[in-house]
Amino acid sequence: MDQKVAVHRAAAGAPTSTGAGARRRQWGSEKRSEPLSIVHPQPSRRKVALGRLGIVVTVLGWVAYVVSTILRELSENAAADFRFQLEAIFYLIVVTFLTFSALMYLLARQGALYRFRDHRRVPRGELDRHFASYDEGITVLVPSYAEEPEVVRATLWSAALQEFPNLRVTLLLDDPPHPTDPLVTARLEATRALAADIESQLLEPSMRFTTALSEYQKRLAAGTPAADELPRLIAEYEAAAVWLETMAGNEAVEDHVDEFFVDLVLMGLARELRLTILALEAARAQRAEPGADRMVELYLRLARIFTASMNTFERKLYASLSHEANKAMNLNAYISLMGGRWHKEKAANGVVLRPSVEHHVDDLDIPDSTYILTLDADSLLLRDYCLRLVHLLESPGNERVAVTQTPYSSFRGAPTRIERIAGATTDIQHILHQGMTYYGATFWVGANAVIRKRAIEDIVEVESVGGFDIKTYIQDRTVIEDTESSVDLGTHGWTLVNYPERLSYSATPPDFGSLVVQRRRWANGGLLILPKLWNQMRERKHRRERILKREIILRVNYMASIAWASFGLLFLLGYPYDSRLLSPLVFITALPYFLAMGSDLRDCGHRFTDIFRIYGFNIVLLPVNLAGVLKSVQQAFTGEKIPFVRTPKVKDRTAAPALYVVVPFLIVAYSLFTFWRDFVSENWVNAAFALLNATLAFYAIRAYIGLKNSAVDTVLGVLNWLYVAPRTPRQEQSPVIDKAPEEADWEAILYHGDRRLNRDMRQGNDRRRRISVR
Repeated sequence: MDQKVAVHRAAAGAPTSTGAGARRRQWGSEKRSEPLSIVHPQPSRRKVALGRLGIVVTVLGWVAYVVSTILRELSENAAADFRFQLEAIFYLIVVTFLTFSALMYLLARQGALYRFRDHRRVPRGELDRHFASYDEGITVLVPSYAEEPEVVRATLWSAALQEFPNLRVTLLLDDPPHPTDPLVTARLEATRALAADIESQLLEPSMRFTTALSEYQKRLAAGTPAADELPRLIAEYEAAAVWLETMAGNEAVEDHVDEFFVDLVLMGLARELRLTILALEAARAQRAEPGADRMVELYLRLARIFTASMNTFERKLYASLSHEANKAMNLNAYISLMGGRWHKEKAANGVVLRPSVEHHVDDLDIPDSTYILTLDADSLLLRDYCLRLVHLLESPGNERVAVTQTPYSSFRGAPTRIERIAGATTDIQHILHQGMTYYGATFWVGANAVIRKRAIEDIVEVESVGGFDIKTYIQDRTVIEDTESSVDLGTHGWTLVNYPERLSYSATPPDFGSLVVQRRRWANGGLLILPKLWNQMRERKHRRERILKREIILRVNYMASIAWASFGLLFLLGYPYDSRLLSPLVFITALPYFLAMGSDLRDCGHRFTDIFRIYGFNIVLLPVNLAGVLKSVQQAFTGEKIPFVRTPKVKDRTAAPALYVVVPFLIVAYSLFTFWRDFVSENWVNAAFALLNATLAFYAIRAYIGLKNSAVDTVLGVLNWLYVAPRTPRQEQSPVIDKAPEEADWEAILYHGDRRLNRDMRQGNDRRRRISVR
């Protein structure tokens, strides 16, 4: 933790860390809590050259294996039985697909190295100059469902402290608006109060710095600058830094995410302001001062940091908006209202929103904005995220860039082993996404992104549901809505870009149960989107755009590799292939991939040996990934959307479905059986591979699931399977009324006009007659 944070916490009488609600730290968890540098270090020439060499070795190794092993065995054993020939073909297919995925990793990684080598950070002064007289606005949308208020609060603060003109932050609260559980009600009310509370806390510094800016501009216009202009500006920056440091000192730090919020979001901004103070003090010591325009920019910066419009919006309060249970439709509902004024009209099925013709006091006025920033409720932004990404969008040549983002990194200091290793894979994905931009194969990663609103208006789809127009900007056909929207934008001639810095962080599931939910969702949907990719390529060829083959293969690998990699690993684990098909060349082909990943892990602050832990981690996740892939197949055949399931974020452990706990044990058992069989048969290579799988899989079970937790989750799964909920008798009744005429809801009857009302009226009369007879 930053030393200044600790000093201010002690001065404020607040503890530097509290145990309440903190997750117990496991052996083998991450000790380092310092985040990585914002700007990636420039790779050395040696690193870039080795990356190229790894690609060449992988390709040549695969070619050599095909020629020296597969083709040779088939030619020398032409009279071999059909089973061997079939085995050889299928083994070659599996090895080819796995080699292809390894090659795509090396290719994307190489692109990232080129981008990190060539990236030059935009100087602070150029940003200030670009936004000095800037009038456009940005709307930050934070979709939230059943999140803990403390988590949402940190996210909203990281958005509110973004330095940007006309900043509007809206919490899209998707919880049921009228819960009956007292605990849920209390949590909902606390979340509803967050936006207003943050805005009220920002009011005092915002007024102070806005007034200081206004007074300086008045003195400047009148041509009567004060003799102490520079000390006045220094005093304002000192006040801003102290305000942030005081807030940091009063924050309760219960876990590594809280520590990140204090040290990087609050104190990071305070340190940057103090760096400005240092520069201004140096100017005063040298009897110099910035020019008038630069002084205005510096005053303007303070005013914008502490000025934000904070709001909360709940779409489920309005019957005219979609209530589809997913993040995409939560975003779509609000975006469809932007730029309009809406009158709240009470109808039989609830409150509906209609375009306001005459202004009413209670109208819902939602301003439009040029840009939209979507931000998950468990993500945090660093201080100049908006400035740098919007500056990129407005740079020459980027007029057709629809979405830019910094693929999120993981919070450091994870208290559990599984959160540490899942965070390591997240950091690896950050590198790969940066590399995919080099080849024009960027995909939108939904945790955070700055979107040009005009771009998503190009891909909007409108359908009438119940008499109301429902606009869909971000597709919700699959549970990976960001990937599908990336393809839609490309079809309409837009591109996407990853900004080559670390400016956003997001939470990683801390236990196996919540990780199952997240990774099963990630594995579902890619296969369904592939046909859209082919349509995009056809449209782009029609527009005579140049399409690189590297872009195509990277995109196909991104969407489909989890399917063929999961099935390929399953075949390697489960089928006893003929030992004649094995060759050291397979190991040589895979070696560059593992060496590159180990190097990347070390560069991200992890351990080189994590390559073995990630391998075991992937074996444990094999049934989870297969389940996600099969869900895609199910949706393709049935046409029914798979429900969106949010990743649980709770302090306690989330129980995992028994199937995903039992299958890893079966993999270990089968691998041990395979080891014994091949050992007896003296198939040493097969035996070594089986023993490696059994060892790493069992380590992953023990480290990431836990033997005790495995037993508990299995028992719970059996009990849930045995439990049968009591059947409730089905009652056929009208959705409008089921009452006597004196009690009927006449407004509902006139609104719905359901033909079944006559039948319901007769049923009501029959019931009334029976009552009178009794």
